Amino acid sequence: MAAPTFTSATGGSPAPVRTHTGSLALLASLFFMWGFITVINNTLLPHLRNVFQLDYTRTTLIESVWFVAYFVASIPAALLIERIGYRRSVVVGLLIMAAGSLGMIVAARLPSYPVTLASLFVVACGIALLQVAANPFVTALGPPETAESRLTLVQAFNSTGTWLAPLFGGVLILSRTRGGTAAAGAQALSQADRYRDALATQLPYALVAGVLIALAVVFARARLAEPAPMRAANGQRARRRDLLRHRNLVFGVPAIFIYLIAEIGVANLFINFVSQPDIGNVNQSTASHYLMLLWGGMAVGRFAGSYLMRHARGDHVLAGFALAAFAVMVGAAVLHGPAAMWALILVGLCHSIMFPTIFTLGIKGLGPLTEEGAGLLIMAISGGALVVVQGRLADVYGLQTSFWLTAACELYVLFYAVWGCRVQPR
Repeated sequence: MAAPTFTSATGGSPAPVRTHTGSLALLASLFFMWGFITVINNTLLPHLRNVFQLDYTRTTLIESVWFVAYFVASIPAALLIERIGYRRSVVVGLLIMAAGSLGMIVAARLPSYPVTLASLFVVACGIALLQVAANPFVTALGPPETAESRLTLVQAFNSTGTWLAPLFGGVLILSRTRGGTAAAGAQALSQADRYRDALATQLPYALVAGVLIALAVVFARARLAEPAPMRAANGQRARRRDLLRHRNLVFGVPAIFIYLIAEIGVANLFINFVSQPDIGNVNQSTASHYLMLLWGGMAVGRFAGSYLMRHARGDHVLAGFALAAFAVMVGAAVLHGPAAMWALILVGLCHSIMFPTIFTLGIKGLGPLTEEGAGLLIMAISGGALVVVQGRLADVYGLQTSFWLTAACELYVLFYAVWGCRVQPR
């Protein structure tokens, strides 16, 4: 990747290198926040399944709408960054997320399934903008040869957010509802119970909206070591079709897409899977605590992966983690009782380094096409929308059998690590 030009937040003289640590620390708060908000969905979906009496297909459709937003918003986000810069784009993204979170309060009071879908779509559009801005921002804040390690380290703070989110959702949503505390196999909720349960999402989303607005104010006033957009920095108008000449990007886009099917399918169906009588035999509120272990494993794996990639090539580390992920997903699909539950928990550790490593390998060597390449990779996060396919498989063939889809996804990531990520000589 070509060396970026750094400017202050006010567009003045080049920022000194010593300011990069402060910029990375502030950016880490974004990674934490969007990970936190995304994983609230893991406790929100079983809650909405109870409130609206949904099957697995319609439950996972909620998450599909969330990830369709990445497809819709990512390329416009890249164009916005080129126009107004990274820092201002971050502020816009945070305010969009806050607006969607306030919409969730309205959806709870109605309660309304369509308004819930629309509000989550708005939140996801804001996160897509943050992802397009923050991921290449981090890779640019330092030497290209340590970009994988740097992004994996910052993504570890994302995983810290994902680790805490199940506790937040479990305490403020599931543990405060009749559906979330009912024993496995309990009778259906009454209409009055479902209405009272729907109101439980007001407080958590009010808190989230307040934090997002506060972060927007902080970034609006911050002085960051901001890289100029790569296209502007290099003074080139490279043609977008040149992106197709970069094999690491061409195979990296489907790698992100397919990886997200695996990650989101596991996370969103985890609570329903663990609460089954023949797996964990616990209620949904208790199952959310086990979900913390899955996301905690992802956080641990990213800190460890950041260290490993200072001593080993990123593609080699990715291959090892992909092979381990395939093994534990086979276990989750064929084992029973606690063994199946723990196999599913372990996949969090195996998934930990996949997104940041694929992303960094995907934009390596793009130079003035970095923003467009990053936009395509973030757009590929829309692969999470295909979680509805796993929901349909769960309805037709059984929830545990549906995890064979996840195992197949791990094999493509292994292919990308072994061959697809190689940067061709230019």
